[in-house]
Amino acid sequence: MTFTVAIDGPAAAGKGTIARAVAAHFGMAHLDTGLLYRAVGAKVLAGAAPEAAARALTPDDLKGEALRTQAVAEAASKVAAIPEVRAALVAFQRTFAARSDGAVLDGRDIGTVICPAAQVKLYVTASPECRAQRRLDELAAKGIAGTFETILAEVRARDARDSERATAPLKPAADAVMLDTSDLSIEEAVARAVAEVAARRG
Repeated sequence: MTFTVAIDGPAAAGKGTIARAVAAHFGMAHLDTGLLYRAVGAKVLAGAAPEAAARALTPDDLKGEALRTQAVAEAASKVAAIPEVRAALVAFQRTFAARSDGAVLDGRDIGTVICPAAQVKLYVTASPECRAQRRLDELAAKGIAGTFETILAEVRARDARDSERATAPLKPAADAVMLDTSDLSIEEAVARAVAEVAARRG
């Protein structure tokens, strides 16, 4: 019997951090599905066609700090709106979710499209201002300059692109537990997520 945890939400809400912590706590495998789209975006920036890049994706393509750049993030959001790209990556994600030792997947359409039968569905969110500040702090820690206004505009633009696309738009599953991290510490957010999973695992 597989046990799947689906964690969705917008950029910089904390879903990746929570997903990794939940997976580690319960000894389950973790897949950051955003990396799939980042890897495709990176290939597109290098000149590949989006659908061909998605079909040729391998686990090795998901490694490397190059996937964490802002340019790749923007490219990822754009290719994620292409139905053929999403279709090509569905099988990869569902196969991962069916692991016998359990799996935690985080993304934007896990609970709604990829794993609608997941035993646990969380929707992690935070205010655009909070998420922009987090992104600004991340950049500052890496020595990269940025302004709050510019990053806030990027966050809002990406939210609109992700939630308004025709295929698998970003939205909470009807049965998802909402987790707003705006005023929570990382430890508090993780604790709430772990409690939700523990309650359903029995």
